[in-house]
Amino acid sequence: MSIITLEVEVPSKFPAHRVFKAFSDFDIIAPKVNPQVFKSIETVEGNGDVGTIKIFTFGDGVPFKSAKYKVDALDTSNHSYSYSFIEGDNLIGILDSINYHISVVPSDGGCVFKQTVKYNCKGDEKPPEEFLKKEKELYEITYKAIEEYAAAHPETY
Repeated sequence: MSIITLEVEVPSKFPAHRVFKAFSDFDIIAPKVNPQVFKSIETVEGNGDVGTIKIFTFGDGVPFKSAKYKVDALDTSNHSYSYSFIEGDNLIGILDSINYHISVVPSDGGCVFKQTVKYNCKGDEKPPEEFLKKEKELYEITYKAIEEYAAAHPETY
């Protein structure tokens, strides 16, 4: 089994706690700001803590229909969150799972949103470079859209 790793870093002018709070509400915000990718996100088991299971229904802007996701770790005091896609057509038939680790790190005048994505391949076949490039762009676009949403709702974020 091989692992392909993708790193995403996006600087923000907002403080880490505000950015992390917005990403904690990803289920609510993502379908509003990026409906062509995220049609809906539904919690089917748990309350958001470790072990929670969610079902993503994807929009028409991506070649996937749905996926099951599990919360692996949550550390609000250090602004970090880990989760895995464990079932679904977003595993493109060649992946066992996709693991994500998000951390929001304070920096001068704001923070840096850092995301590490690990594609756990079943065998020797790996996701094509074009697929990985589109995935990275999607993560960056979604991050910026969520940041803009949070900025427009300062009473909440």
